[in-house]
Amino acid sequence: MKQTDAVISGTGLFTPEESVSNDELVTAFNAWVDLFNAENAEAIAKGELEARTHSSAAFIEKASGIKSRFVLNKSGIIDPHRMTPQVAERPNSELSVMAEIGVKAAQQALNAAGLEGSDLDAVIVAASNMQRAYPAIAVEIQDALGAKGFAFDMNVACSSATFGIAQARDSIRAGSSQRILMVNPEICTGHLNFRDRDAHFIFGDVATAVIIEAKDVAQSSSNFEIVDTRLQTIFSNNIRNNFGFMNRTDERGVGTVDKLFVQEGRKVFKEVCPAVAQQINTQLADLDLQPEQLSRLWLHQANRNMNDLIARRVLGRDPTEQESPTILDTYANTSSAGSIIAFHLNRDDLTAGDLGVLCSFGAGYSIGSVILRAT
Repeated sequence: MKQTDAVISGTGLFTPEESVSNDELVTAFNAWVDLFNAENAEAIAKGELEARTHSSAAFIEKASGIKSRFVLNKSGIIDPHRMTPQVAERPNSELSVMAEIGVKAAQQALNAAGLEGSDLDAVIVAASNMQRAYPAIAVEIQDALGAKGFAFDMNVACSSATFGIAQARDSIRAGSSQRILMVNPEICTGHLNFRDRDAHFIFGDVATAVIIEAKDVAQSSSNFEIVDTRLQTIFSNNIRNNFGFMNRTDERGVGTVDKLFVQEGRKVFKEVCPAVAQQINTQLADLDLQPEQLSRLWLHQANRNMNDLIARRVLGRDPTEQESPTILDTYANTSSAGSIIAFHLNRDDLTAGDLGVLCSFGAGYSIGSVILRAT
């Protein structure tokens, strides 16, 4: 029996109202450094503690390509006495923050696809951190939109969106669903250590949404056929977050830095970039496609230097900004949502038959690549 083709028929993007520039972030960080060094002057002088050093906007942009980031709460982040977003806890009777921003992105995606929430057969929330263990955020969004069928959360860190698209496509090809919403609500500032000089600038907040449909029922005039998906995971400790329900069983770990985002950035760069490029090149070869047939690379928006290297290894030359668009300069790293933002904002110029690859990579390590064809 012929398997049903699947298409992406709509996308949505929720962008928070507030943003923090590199200069603002550095001002707050350096003020905290001065406070820390003053409060611990005696221990630092004795060699018991290491003095903290200032950050700079120039260092941040050179290291990452990031210039600013959108955030759910700015005041808490740039307060040197707090340095974490301030987001009020809501009663169970209200929509959760994560579900709220997911619904906003989802409504845009539904509108783009010409659908209502009741047309959906399933909802997948694919994100790097969930607001709670259960009930699933996906079930909450399903209820808010009036969707049918089933819903579940999944976490493959920064690759969650591409893994989510693959799961949706497989469900459609298996015949268990016809229309699936995949949502990526990423409140990344909640797990970022704003007192870590090497990482305090990395993340921003956002939510994206993608509608995946069976090709024969899609109503949108602008669809992208999912030609192929490829997923890979390789265990590594070089990107890690140890926060979880087991933390309360050993008080020694409460509040330690490993309960937030930590990474060995240089090792990640050295190990992940070649693996991503190899996966894309192998996938293209298996499909009898040549790199020069790609019109667009919508890559994970973690680091400009990483994306440039991956694109060079795939294309065999330096990419143009059009071929490998960058959005992390204004959005920063938004985990799983980054490649979706790049796709959402940089696809309208493609014409029928044009090919592109949507690719994400991150903790795990995890790598997901999706070959798309404009129809």
